[in-house]
Amino acid sequence: MRSKQMTKGFSRREVLTGTGLSALAVMLPGFEAQAAVDTAKVTIPAGPGGGWDRTGRLTMRAMQNEKLVSAVQFKNVPGGGGTIGLTEFVRTAKGDDTALLITGVIMLSSVITAKSPTTIDMATPLASLTREYVGIGVPADSPYKTIADMVRALKADPSSVTVGGSGIGSVEHLTLALMAQQNQIPLDKLNFITFSGNEYVPALVSGKIKAVMTGVSELKPLADAGRIRIIGVTSAQPLKGVNIPTLTSAGLDITVSNWRGVVGAPGMSEAAKAEWISRLDKLSKTPSWPEALAAQGLEDAYMSGDAFATFLKTENERWTKTLTQLGLVK
Repeated sequence: MRSKQMTKGFSRREVLTGTGLSALAVMLPGFEAQAAVDTAKVTIPAGPGGGWDRTGRLTMRAMQNEKLVSAVQFKNVPGGGGTIGLTEFVRTAKGDDTALLITGVIMLSSVITAKSPTTIDMATPLASLTREYVGIGVPADSPYKTIADMVRALKADPSSVTVGGSGIGSVEHLTLALMAQQNQIPLDKLNFITFSGNEYVPALVSGKIKAVMTGVSELKPLADAGRIRIIGVTSAQPLKGVNIPTLTSAGLDITVSNWRGVVGAPGMSEAAKAEWISRLDKLSKTPSWPEALAAQGLEDAYMSGDAFATFLKTENERWTKTLTQLGLVK
């Protein structure tokens, strides 16, 4: 008797909770894509607390605040400069219209340097989200008071200057390599140590590493608390709200940034792709978006759809050329 009643229609509660969702989607053309992406399963290819983690969580929190998505599940898959998370995502999320991955320039460069068979173009481009610049942090009692001090130490004994970063071939690794190249320091003598998420913090504050290169937004709270000092930043101009000298002001021709974005699952339906892009476009125009970025010290780098797909292709070509020229890719 109950099944016969159910075939006649759905109560308001059943529609909202999804009890009769699939049948309703059939009854209302165009509803299926909207329903399919009402929740999000977000893979973050790094440990908790790092830049990727913060970007993914602040973006989804802002989307929830604007009622653009109902529920979000997060999964951290650290390692390999994002390549491990990318590989798992491509392997397990195929065709899943709710599956998203936070990506970024570090992932592109890590794929290139590792010659990974799994590449970002296997996923579905959705949007670029944020940009930030690399800061160079040292322990509070470090003898490196300036970038010039660090360069002198690198020249004297490159291997003694242990520098932490997110991965081989990352924007941080590139920054260190460019510092070495511009000062005739052999790249194969550099002592670059990789960390996932904010695992570098105890190593830095305890002095186990001499310096770390990561997003300024990650370093600023530590600097404000007096635990570290930031001696340089890779922006072309001084950043607003922070008193950090640029590398260019120290005589180094280095300006690099770290962008992050979001891609969908391989084989994501065209309807779901359009729906996610539409929702992200809406988010980028709301008050929640600049507020969320300002709270994390990030810059807006929003672009979506075909523009983002073209950007990814261009970035991949640029990084392949740069990393090859530096000898980081054979």
